Amino acid sequence: MGMELRYHTLDVFTDRVFGGNPLAVFPDGRGVGGVAMQRIARELNLSETVFVLPPDDAAHTRRLRIFTPAAELPFAGHPTVGTAFLLAALGEVPLAGDETRIVFEEGVGPVPVRILARGGTPVFTELAVARLPQAGPPPPARAELAAMLGLAEDDLLDGEWAPGAASCGVPFLFVPLRDREALGRARLDPARWEALLAGWWAPSVYVLSLDPELPGSHVRARMFAPAMGIPEDPATGGAAAALPGYLAARSPRREGTLRWTVEQGFEMGRPSLLHVEADVRGGEVAAVRVGGASVRVAEGVLRLPDGEE
Repeated sequence: MGMELRYHTLDVFTDRVFGGNPLAVFPDGRGVGGVAMQRIARELNLSETVFVLPPDDAAHTRRLRIFTPAAELPFAGHPTVGTAFLLAALGEVPLAGDETRIVFEEGVGPVPVRILARGGTPVFTELAVARLPQAGPPPPARAELAAMLGLAEDDLLDGEWAPGAASCGVPFLFVPLRDREALGRARLDPARWEALLAGWWAPSVYVLSLDPELPGSHVRARMFAPAMGIPEDPATGGAAAALPGYLAARSPRREGTLRWTVEQGFEMGRPSLLHVEADVRGGEVAAVRVGGASVRVAEGVLRLPDGEE
């Protein structure tokens, strides 16, 4: 007979359908094994699919298992933000007025999430990272990265803004480019990526420019993650969470809260806005929050055959 599993899809880091980053959420993943979860994520072929489970610690709200088409992740931003929005919208997480605080268990540990609501409806969800950004090793040479991205070496910034890597559980290589035009020309060469980054500390490439399109934005970005089975991602919360590990060190402000609005997915026709905050003390990042809007798109039932559980 198999199992019938209800799921929902959302677009995350946007307030309109067909923008942002698509996400599939199974609100009740009980009885589904890890192998089947990975096969379902590959079948749906969205950048991430989430299975919601009871928490291990009763003080927490839910446990999440997060899969790309190719691998399980210990943490990811748009699944965390989107799942909180969906559970609140479905009434599975009761709202405590205009602001509700919950905790998800993920591979990196407990992830606090804040849900903002208006008139009993969630409108914005924001995670706080379980792990502060950790800096990675020095990246490959700028000329090699430029060739991998199909760009000239002088399209990549150098000096203080030379490429660097950071992680809040999932590592990313940050590659600043001189302007939005260069960002639009970037094309990841899979063979060069394989030779240069497939086995490196941060195989996922996050190219960025401090030349955004919209008023009120600070950063324009694109993200390529072949190792995760994601040729290009329209909104990457895990990268936005690690980004203050790169940007805060280059800010003249040494105390207080730094804020950035990140544009991503515009080149893919899926415009996304990610709101990032970092509390800085003595120039060191003490807390990071990433939030955005979400919108429900579809729901359905997946039939899992016998023997696949």
